[in-house]
Amino acid sequence: MASDSRSERERLKEEYKAHYRKMREMKERASRAKKTKKISDALKNMDKSQMLDTFDDFLYSVKHKLASVEARLDVAMESLTDENEQAIQEQELDEEMAKEKAKDTLKQVKLEMGLLYKEIEQQADTLQVDKTIGSGEKAADQSSDSRLSE
Repeated sequence: MASDSRSERERLKEEYKAHYRKMREMKERASRAKKTKKISDALKNMDKSQMLDTFDDFLYSVKHKLASVEARLDVAMESLTDENEQAIQEQELDEEMAKEKAKDTLKQVKLEMGLLYKEIEQQADTLQVDKTIGSGEKAADQSSDSRLSE
């Protein structure tokens, strides 16, 4: 009989455990159902116009930020373009200045060479050298040279 009561006790124990498991599952289902109902009620009762206004405000702020970023980008691109054009103009100006400096240097050299030539002429005039070329001797030399070559 002791074994019957023991087996009976084990059987009852298992039934209680099964019963408590089912109760726990039912409580969890009820809790989930309550949460789902509360969420659906909250969504139904939500003020849609306020939510749309909030969304519109958010959308406006995003558009405003996008416009300001685009404007800053345009300004940056224009300044880059201006800087490039300015750099090109400066380079052209430098080239023109180099050309003008070269022209001035060339004029200076020509002027100095002209003065040097004038100095040489003045020195030649002061030397008073007798010219041998172009005088009467030249014609005589040419006739004797022509005879020799024949």
